[in-house]
Amino acid sequence: MRHATTNGDARVWHVSDDLAARYAEGVLPEPEAWSLEKHVEGCGGCAATVSEAVRGTAAGPVLAEIRDAVLASLPAPAPAAPAVRRPRRRVPHRFARLLWAAGPAVRGAWLPAVLVVAAGALALAYGTGYPGVRALLLAVAPVVPVAGVALSYGPHADPLHEVAAATPGGGLRLALTRTVAVLAVSLPLLTLTGLLLPASGAPAAAAWLLPGLALALGSLALASFVGCRTAALLTGGGWLLAVLGPVPAASSGGAAGARLAEQLSRCLDGVGAQSAWASAAVLSAVLVTARRPVYDRPLGR
Repeated sequence: MRHATTNGDARVWHVSDDLAARYAEGVLPEPEAWSLEKHVEGCGGCAATVSEAVRGTAAGPVLAEIRDAVLASLPAPAPAAPAVRRPRRRVPHRFARLLWAAGPAVRGAWLPAVLVVAAGALALAYGTGYPGVRALLLAVAPVVPVAGVALSYGPHADPLHEVAAATPGGGLRLALTRTVAVLAVSLPLLTLTGLLLPASGAPAAAAWLLPGLALALGSLALASFVGCRTAALLTGGGWLLAVLGPVPAASSGGAAGARLAEQLSRCLDGVGAQSAWASAAVLSAVLVTARRPVYDRPLGR
């Protein structure tokens, strides 16, 4: 469908003759047609290939006549003014593109929710003296990135999701950009909050980092099968059920906190548990890579 060439370290795809022919005949799926049209805006060779394919169809002579008529009706061009070279400002342009790509991941209700979780944990620990706040934070923290990924990628998060996913810079690259933005905000903020809380027998404040990463990547991989929101419900809900299920609902605050800390120790503490989470993160990353073509079309809700 596409062929790729290697230019230094960058891998660039170009339009093949078969892809151009299918586009000219109008049988190319819409996402691939959008991607092709975006690519030929900046690639003269591929634009010539597509133009030649279109001229070879039944509509080619008609389009040629229309083009000649339009060109004949245009006035003669005025003498061109001398070109003035201006310094290219690449850094702001790239920063603007990165900010746009990460936008849904750092705006809206999700970012305030992260701040509320951090501030609420500190207030609960030092304002009311509630025991076991770090354990409660460690139980909730891995779900925060999962929720951020679900709310930052998909048709519900971006009105232009279908168009963006079909562009060369969209699809999996866009999903990973927003996932990184979510992790870059939630991981340091919640870990710092955990360091400021009393231990109360709970695991270390950074013990949730690998589980949070694994659940976020697992949610992204699962989204290629069932959609972003359903994947987030399955991964986040499964984690909460695993850590909160064994804690009796009728227990007093101190007993429930101790039981929760004990359950979190089983899930987070030790080389075995952390190695399992690291393996889960690697397997999820491999699955995301293997399912890469799926992200080029809109994911279900």
